[in-house]
Amino acid sequence: MSQATRMHKRHRFNTRMTRIILLISFLFFFGRFVYSSIGAWYHHQEKVQSQQSSLSVETPVR
Repeated sequence: MSQATRMHKRHRFNTRMTRIILLISFLFFFGRFVYSSIGAWYHHQEKVQSQQSSLSVETPVR
């Protein structure tokens, strides 16, 4: 096997590994984004609900 062939195979392996690592990193990033978005949504809903309940407590009932 010539040196050019070995370098070409190594380059192909490095390119494939780089793509795999980038794909895994993107999946982790996307998963964390979805997880934090869901947590932020629930936090926002709780905050709105607590504000509504505090407003209903403060207003006098007639």
